Amino acid sequence: MNRFWCFFFTGAAALAVLFCIVGSGPTYRWWFPGPSISPLGAQIDDLFYLILVITTVTFIGVNAILGYVLWKYGSGKPRRSDFSHGSHTLEVVSSIVTAGVLLFIALYQMDVWYRYRVKSTFDREAVAHPVAEVTARQFEWRIRYPGPGKTLEDTPQPTDLYTVNDLHVPSGKPVLIKLRSEDVLHSFFLPHLRIKQDAVPGLVIPVWFQADKTGIYDLVCAELCGWGHYKMRGQLTAEREDERQSYLKELSKTQFDDGVAEKEKSE
Repeated sequence: MNRFWCFFFTGAAALAVLFCIVGSGPTYRWWFPGPSISPLGAQIDDLFYLILVITTVTFIGVNAILGYVLWKYGSGKPRRSDFSHGSHTLEVVSSIVTAGVLLFIALYQMDVWYRYRVKSTFDREAVAHPVAEVTARQFEWRIRYPGPGKTLEDTPQPTDLYTVNDLHVPSGKPVLIKLRSEDVLHSFFLPHLRIKQDAVPGLVIPVWFQADKTGIYDLVCAELCGWGHYKMRGQLTAEREDERQSYLKELSKTQFDDGVAEKEKSE
């Protein structure tokens, strides 16, 4: 029992690393819901794994030192303790190394941050023709599309189309949405694309992304926005442009249908 804590802490550290390795696999997907389907998301994943490697090496190193100390001084043999003020040199070196690692991470991620947040780097076509305006409200995503053949304006137009929790975008190219909040702080989150942006009341925030694979993906709120936060879930449908246009035309027919058949109108 004298060296019980040595085995306990080193064993716990080894299990933690093992669980993380198993959980990152395609079976459990504890971290990500699969590979990113966007180029920017792939870069964000690279940043994540870089930081994960740094923290894992640090975690293993610290626990190795802890295990060594517990093994050496946990034998139960009486020892005379020594008093020390610590090592000034060691403190300075550890502070410099830590600051250097943090500075490296800060500089390394600047390119990704610049591409995602600086509007001058956005695709010009996407900026000129936003696909939709997404308004967050308790507890749903309200989506405003421009009418077929129209461009989305800052203010609602008579030809605009509306839906809830169902965002359709063309796949394979950059797209831009205008993000608003009608009430409190929300967070627009597309986990499969690694896109996350707070929706702030009073602001119109441009958000760009690119879905390279067609399919239906989660659209959730990542900000605790009230009692119904848990049900604030929509979907992103990435599809071919012709399919998206067909969807908008069908939505237009449904929205502007006055219940009177075309034959009756002509009579």
